[in-house]
Amino acid sequence: MADVVGAVFDALADRNRRALIGFLAERETATATELAAELPLTRQGVSKHLETLWDARLVRRRRRGRETRYRLTPEPMTEAMSWMAAVGAQWDERLAALTAHLAAPAEKVTRERAEEGEARTRTTRRGQP
Repeated sequence: MADVVGAVFDALADRNRRALIGFLAERETATATELAAELPLTRQGVSKHLETLWDARLVRRRRRGRETRYRLTPEPMTEAMSWMAAVGAQWDERLAALTAHLAAPAEKVTRERAEEGEARTRTTRRGQP
């Protein structure tokens, strides 16, 4: 799974590839030529980006005659999102433990100050006639 997740993140690191994923998400299939019309890239540039997306298993390609059509495949993205959710949950647990740890001394100091204030009040009351 880690290799798939790494490949997905590598593929998503480029804004043009993210744009290609967005365009493919809006339609069932598309050719490199159709996608090049949507971006300020050449057809060859789009083809190279599609190859990277294919290597990451984010797209499938089907050749029909001289035309290659690309289709988005969300499974690797789902694996990457699951990995991020798991790591996020670990961080949430760590941050909750840190918050509890930091709050404990603050509560102790507040309690000690309250006790000191009560002790002063008792001392002041005893000292008055």
